[in-house]
Amino acid sequence: MILFDKIMISNIEIIDFDSFLELIARFSLNTVVLLLLVRWLYYTSTRRKDYLFTFMIIGTIIFLLCYLLGNVKIQIGFALGLFAIFGIIRYRTGQVPIKEMTYLFLVVALSAINALVNKKISLVEILFSDIAIVLVTYGFEKLWLLKHESVKDIIYEKIELIKPDNYNALVADLKERTGIKNIKRVEVGRIDFLRDTCRLKIHYEESGQQINMADNQQNDIDNGDDD
Repeated sequence: MILFDKIMISNIEIIDFDSFLELIARFSLNTVVLLLLVRWLYYTSTRRKDYLFTFMIIGTIIFLLCYLLGNVKIQIGFALGLFAIFGIIRYRTGQVPIKEMTYLFLVVALSAINALVNKKISLVEILFSDIAIVLVTYGFEKLWLLKHESVKDIIYEKIELIKPDNYNALVADLKERTGIKNIKRVEVGRIDFLRDTCRLKIHYEESGQQINMADNQQNDIDNGDDD
């Protein structure tokens, strides 16, 4: 019985079984650790699905970049230039949404992997990496991110309803006045007793792939208060 650890066609290495199994094992381990860190620890406390998508995709692509290009000799200038692209785009143009930046990083990194791998990497490993990237992206874009939790900051004048005992009445009043029916929770911020107002942060789910701009809204309100 003859066992082949490699399959070659016309001096092109189609598959190296040992290397391919090692790639699958390392990729699986990396994915499990990313899910524990990002999906379980980060997302359960922040509910930011836009960054959940970004962290998982970048973590996956960085692993494949390092693994597949580990044996490729790349000049240091080229390696730094690959990642300097994102700094130039970020600061030389208008603000690019985080998801678009993630897709840009994904496209550049995927193209680099497919172009720079050498004969030490089999075609099956390259194909597995491309399929894995597409499947991970599809999973988070189409399956896990169907509902996005957004945040809306408002200035609220009925401060008698912010008491813990009146929470249900507060939510009902906010649903009626804002038209947002699927409010998940409400956080009470700064209270101004001189003006009888307070700042509320409403967390609610909505369909679609909208980017959560809560941080920008919060900064705008803070800047307005400082004036």
